[in-house]
Amino acid sequence: MSLLNFRRTSPSAAPQNAQVEALLQGFSIEVMPRTAEKIADFRQILPAGTRVYIAHIDGTPIADMVATASRLRAEGMEPMPHFPARIIANRAELADWIARYQGEADIREALMLGGGVTTPNGDYDNSMQLLETGLFDGFRRLHVAGHPEGNRDIAADGGQEIILKALQWKQDFAREKGIDMAIVTQFAFEAKPIIAWVQSLRDQGIDLPVHLGVAGPAKLQTLIKFAIACGVGASLKVLQKRAKDVSKLLVPFEPTGLVSDIAAYKAENPDFGVERLHFFPLGGIKSNTDWTIAQGGASCQPAI
Repeated sequence: MSLLNFRRTSPSAAPQNAQVEALLQGFSIEVMPRTAEKIADFRQILPAGTRVYIAHIDGTPIADMVATASRLRAEGMEPMPHFPARIIANRAELADWIARYQGEADIREALMLGGGVTTPNGDYDNSMQLLETGLFDGFRRLHVAGHPEGNRDIAADGGQEIILKALQWKQDFAREKGIDMAIVTQFAFEAKPIIAWVQSLRDQGIDLPVHLGVAGPAKLQTLIKFAIACGVGASLKVLQKRAKDVSKLLVPFEPTGLVSDIAAYKAENPDFGVERLHFFPLGGIKSNTDWTIAQGGASCQPAI
């Protein structure tokens, strides 16, 4: 299996692949308030109704988050804000955030996660504690984080045992509450370990659909920087190996190889747990959407 497509290509010249087109249907993408400001109109780069996650970085004012959600709703997208447990002070603040999102942006979906800070700012340490508040019971869809390569913030040894137990708890919660739930993963760069991880979920009785995290087109230096920051271990080794070829350092890299491998496996194994792709636009939102427009066929064309 190939890892990444390391050729420089223009979106208009990119080859079409029916399996890739099928997998790209209903893809999602992630923005932050400051990156969203660079896009004049999301309808010009995304299909109508695209799910757009809004990353909440510690220190970002809730007013900026809500304004971004409201704008995305007005432009015909489906905003899904992050709720990072460790940056939320208490139940009152959580309730206020939810009320503002729902009142100003008609938020119906949310991503629940622990958050990137080491020491909690308040009462919460993990997303299960947020779910236990009951404040999300009226949401129609909740997504939770998955880590194909482990997460050392959760388990120092990078192991999966704690993560799997938490995912089982969340699956049980979703079924009890009648809420649609999916696992959205951290990005990775190699198909074989991803396939093995998804199978391990099924072996443990976790059958939540998986929305696979994919790093959008970016320079190799950018990918390495984010891989280090996000603790992407095995994939970091892949990137470091590629970086030994200095001639490749300034060439934009695309996820075509990885996506093609996953799409081919999905076509051969229709029950494979990866349901959708979720893009982290590490090289810029426009670069990412140029790629999805080129590769995704009719379903990935912009709304206007």
